[in-house]
Amino acid sequence: MISIKTRLKDALIVGPDKPGDEKTFSPAGECCQHEFERLGMDKKPVQSNVSFNKKRGTLRGLYYQAHPFCEAKLARCTMGAVYFVIVDLRPDSETYLQWTSAELSEKNKRLFYVPEGLAHGFMTLRDNTEVFYQMSQYYMPEYTRGIRWDDPLFNIKWPLKMSVISEKDMKYPDFAALPDKSPVF
Repeated sequence: MISIKTRLKDALIVGPDKPGDEKTFSPAGECCQHEFERLGMDKKPVQSNVSFNKKRGTLRGLYYQAHPFCEAKLARCTMGAVYFVIVDLRPDSETYLQWTSAELSEKNKRLFYVPEGLAHGFMTLRDNTEVFYQMSQYYMPEYTRGIRWDDPLFNIKWPLKMSVISEKDMKYPDFAALPDKSPVF
């Protein structure tokens, strides 16, 4: 398994040593807990979710789960392609309020490791796209939070014009409007 450090502290892009082809790729072998721990991804998954999106240009996020239910995530695009974005919300991090992104696709088979304390979101680059998540914490709806996808503080450069966004995602506040500027911890 290869790992690529991102510019955000502790966030990694991981993937197979060799992408292989349909006959040789084994995602089970690539998703080994021992391998994850070797890379510093020590949080064990307790829940998995799937997000299916019909239209290219669908935007989801930016989401996080607040303290005491902060979660690390491992995300992979299993069908189609996404522009996956993470934002560092950890006040004690040297990359606080910075963001980074990566393209995840069924073809490149990459996974994005999102440590606790980061928000995430994505935009679909193709129709009929599916993202598979593993989380280190159980979903707790009362601790689910979000910040605006177009918050000027972050100035995220989305690759396409948005075609679909949920009403809930449109209503998330800018980070500056949050009553507690360290909402994660």
